[in-house]
Amino acid sequence: MTEPRKPIVEMPLRVRYHECDGQGIVFNAHYLAYVDMAMFDVEKTLFGSHKNALEHGADLVVAESNLRYHAPCRYDEELVIAVFLDHLGTTSLIVDFEVRRGGTLCTEVKTRYVFVDPVTLRKAAPPASVREAYAALLPAQAD
Repeated sequence: MTEPRKPIVEMPLRVRYHECDGQGIVFNAHYLAYVDMAMFDVEKTLFGSHKNALEHGADLVVAESNLRYHAPCRYDEELVIAVFLDHLGTTSLIVDFEVRRGGTLCTEVKTRYVFVDPVTLRKAAPPASVREAYAALLPAQAD
């Protein structure tokens, strides 16, 4: 039996009125803002802050995102954004996000980030210390 994945971060969030569309549900683009906020919490967990992450010599930019909607979220609902590292490559990583309301999975987001040099913003392999910090978050591999 496979153990459930343990999230790196679980960021609580309350839906604000202005995030909802005319149908009374969270407008689709706001989910990308939610996961962006959660990714900053990952940097805080790993490095203490985004500024400290930059001082380690690496930054991340979004290369692509895929969203899958399962259930709508509405104004004033309490959500939790769970973050999981799915893959760590040489110059990129793939992160899975789950947006939940209580026990209900509302939205899944898969985002590929590319490491860049914080000064030039050009794609670059992260320094060893950054790579090791992210590698420690990978799920354990079954034998």
